[in-house]
Amino acid sequence: MKANDVRKLSTEELAKELNELKSELFKLRFQFATSQLENPMKLKDVKKDIARVKTVIRERELKMESSN
Repeated sequence: MKANDVRKLSTEELAKELNELKSELFKLRFQFATSQLENPMKLKDVKKDIARVKTVIRERELKMESSN
């Protein structure tokens, strides 16, 4: 998921996406621990997506604070 795609989402959609990514990360970690994960790079990709979503959420929070 690209940063531009994340910025196009609404705040509610971002929260939903964040929850989905966190649950996916949990599942991937479990698969990794049991040696069932085929592509370990998937962990890295999901972590980066979580960071992108959190960054956009934080940018919007700061924007709201500065406008008040």
